[in-house]
Amino acid sequence: TTLTMLVSLALYDRVLVPVARRYTGRRSGITYFQRMGAGFAVAALGVLAGALVEAKRRAAAAEHGLLDAPGAVVPVSVFWLVPQYALHGVGDALATVGHMEFLYDQSPESMRSSAAALFWVAGSLGNYLGTVLVTVVQSASRGEWLQDNINRGRLDYYYWLVTFLLVLNLAYYFVCFHFYTLKSFEVDAGDEAQRRRDVAGSAEGETELSAGCVVASRNGVL
Repeated sequence: TTLTMLVSLALYDRVLVPVARRYTGRRSGITYFQRMGAGFAVAALGVLAGALVEAKRRAAAAEHGLLDAPGAVVPVSVFWLVPQYALHGVGDALATVGHMEFLYDQSPESMRSSAAALFWVAGSLGNYLGTVLVTVVQSASRGEWLQDNINRGRLDYYYWLVTFLLVLNLAYYFVCFHFYTLKSFEVDAGDEAQRRRDVAGSAEGETELSAGCVVASRNGVL
């Protein structure tokens, strides 16, 4: 997943952004809203791929009489796991970076660090809710979906449930995106005046230094 995320970031910056820039006219290629939405969609596809692979693995275990042998090796290539992990990496590259761009752009300058911290807090909360979901599913399915014997369990059903939740999350994201109004933060007048004074003072200092060098050169010092 990490490798795919790194490769996706490189391809996004070097390939996708230049191509998208030609059609959208945006310097970033696509908006961070589009990037986050694409990340959520790809994440859902990753879990969907996991559900399909798990169904295939369980069917292979049943076909070879391995349902009651959880420690046995099921004759399914490990490379079937590549698509779901690759999709998760691509989804993280799109959604995570899009989130950070959104928080940086839509937060006041004095709150950007706090906004970034809240992003990681929200991620931690999501991980905790994931454990709650496992507990709820275990109780609702009476232990049939998530068993110690993975071949008798229905892990694929759990993946389908997570896929459904991710699709709902994507739909909710579209609703929020539709009603969200972009914020533009103006620079404080006092800060802007101070910045102009600093720039003017720097320019005057450079002018005096240049004049001093000219005088010194005429007097033969330089």
